[in-house]
Amino acid sequence: MTQPQRPATPVQDPQHGSLTLDDLCRACSVQSEFVLAMLEEGVIEPSEGEAAESWRFTAIEVHHVSVAWRLQRDLGVNLPGAALALQLLDEVETLRAQLAAQTPDDVG
Repeated sequence: MTQPQRPATPVQDPQHGSLTLDDLCRACSVQSEFVLAMLEEGVIEPSEGEAAESWRFTAIEVHHVSVAWRLQRDLGVNLPGAALALQLLDEVETLRAQLAAQTPDDVG
Protein backbone atom coordinates (compact mmCIF):
# COMPACT_ATOMS: atom_id res chain seq x y z
CA MET A 1 0.00 0.00 0.00
CA THR A 2 1.50 3.33 -0.99
CA GLN A 3 1.35 6.48 1.07
CA PRO A 4 -0.37 9.50 -0.51
CA GLN A 5 2.06 12.10 -1.73
CA ARG A 6 2.26 15.26 0.31
CA PRO A 7 2.23 18.51 -1.62
CA ALA A 8 5.50 20.40 -1.70
CA THR A 9 5.34 23.21 0.82
CA PRO A 10 7.42 26.28 0.06
CA VAL A 11 10.12 26.84 2.64
CA GLN A 12 10.12 30.36 3.98
CA ASP A 13 10.57 32.42 7.11
CA PRO A 14 7.24 32.05 8.96
CA GLN A 15 7.26 35.71 9.92
CA HIS A 16 7.93 37.08 6.43
CA GLY A 17 5.93 34.91 4.08
CA SER A 18 4.74 36.04 0.74
CA LEU A 19 2.38 33.36 -0.51
CA THR A 20 -0.66 34.60 -2.36
CA LEU A 21 -4.05 32.94 -2.00
CA ASP A 22 -3.39 30.97 -5.20
CA ASP A 23 0.06 29.92 -3.95
CA LEU A 24 -1.42 28.79 -0.64
CA CYS A 25 -4.11 26.76 -2.39
CA ARG A 26 -1.52 25.10 -4.64
CA ALA A 27 0.87 24.39 -1.76
CA CYS A 28 -1.90 22.71 0.25
CA SER A 29 -3.81 21.15 -2.67
CA VAL A 30 -7.07 22.79 -1.57
CA GLN A 31 -9.72 24.92 -3.23
CA SER A 32 -9.87 28.63 -2.43
CA GLU A 33 -13.32 28.08 -0.89
CA PHE A 34 -11.71 25.99 1.86
CA VAL A 35 -9.19 28.75 2.61
CA LEU A 36 -11.95 31.37 2.59
CA ALA A 37 -13.96 29.27 5.06
CA MET A 38 -10.89 29.11 7.30
CA LEU A 39 -10.56 32.89 7.07
CA GLU A 40 -14.22 33.35 7.98
CA GLU A 41 -13.82 30.97 10.92
CA GLY A 42 -10.77 32.94 12.11
CA VAL A 43 -8.45 29.95 11.85
CA ILE A 44 -5.98 31.79 9.62
CA GLU A 45 -5.40 35.42 8.82
CA PRO A 46 -3.54 37.02 5.92
CA SER A 47 -0.56 39.12 6.91
CA GLU A 48 -1.28 41.92 4.45
CA GLY A 49 -4.12 43.69 2.73
CA GLU A 50 -7.87 43.67 2.89
CA ALA A 51 -8.53 42.63 -0.71
CA ALA A 52 -7.92 39.00 -1.67
CA GLU A 53 -5.47 40.08 -4.37
CA SER A 54 -3.16 41.62 -1.76
CA TRP A 55 -3.35 38.86 0.86
CA ARG A 56 -0.09 37.21 1.86
CA PHE A 57 0.23 34.06 3.93
CA THR A 58 3.10 32.69 5.99
CA ALA A 59 4.40 29.17 6.48
CA ILE A 60 2.29 29.03 9.64
CA GLU A 61 -0.88 29.43 7.58
CA VAL A 62 0.38 26.80 5.11
CA HIS A 63 0.79 24.40 8.02
CA HIS A 64 -2.61 25.26 9.51
CA VAL A 65 -4.43 24.86 6.18
CA SER A 66 -2.69 21.54 5.51
CA VAL A 67 -3.50 20.15 8.96
CA ALA A 68 -7.10 21.39 8.88
CA TRP A 69 -7.61 19.86 5.44
CA ARG A 70 -6.20 16.50 6.56
CA LEU A 71 -8.36 16.52 9.70
CA GLN A 72 -11.43 17.24 7.62
CA ARG A 73 -10.62 14.85 4.78
CA ASP A 74 -9.25 11.92 6.78
CA LEU A 75 -11.24 12.12 10.01
CA GLY A 76 -14.36 14.06 9.07
CA VAL A 77 -13.58 16.85 11.56
CA ASN A 78 -15.60 19.99 10.87
CA LEU A 79 -13.89 23.37 10.59
CA PRO A 80 -14.60 24.53 14.18
CA GLY A 81 -13.22 21.20 15.42
CA ALA A 82 -10.14 21.60 13.24
CA ALA A 83 -9.69 25.15 14.59
CA LEU A 84 -9.75 23.81 18.15
CA ALA A 85 -7.31 21.02 17.27
CA LEU A 86 -4.92 23.53 15.68
CA GLN A 87 -5.10 25.77 18.74
CA LEU A 88 -4.30 22.84 21.02
CA LEU A 89 -1.47 21.65 18.77
CA ASP A 90 0.02 25.17 18.81
CA GLU A 91 -0.17 25.22 22.62
CA VAL A 92 1.55 21.83 22.84
CA GLU A 93 4.30 23.08 20.52
CA THR A 94 4.76 26.23 22.64
CA LEU A 95 4.95 24.20 25.85
CA ARG A 96 7.47 21.80 24.32
CA ALA A 97 9.64 24.73 23.22
CA GLN A 98 9.48 26.22 26.72
CA LEU A 99 10.37 22.88 28.27
CA ALA A 100 13.28 22.39 25.88
CA ALA A 101 14.57 25.89 26.69
CA GLN A 102 14.71 25.19 30.41
CA THR A 103 18.07 24.52 31.95
CA PRO A 104 18.54 21.80 34.59
CA ASP A 105 18.69 24.56 37.23
CA ASP A 106 15.19 25.73 36.20
CA VAL A 107 13.69 22.32 36.89
CA GLY A 108 13.78 22.59 40.66
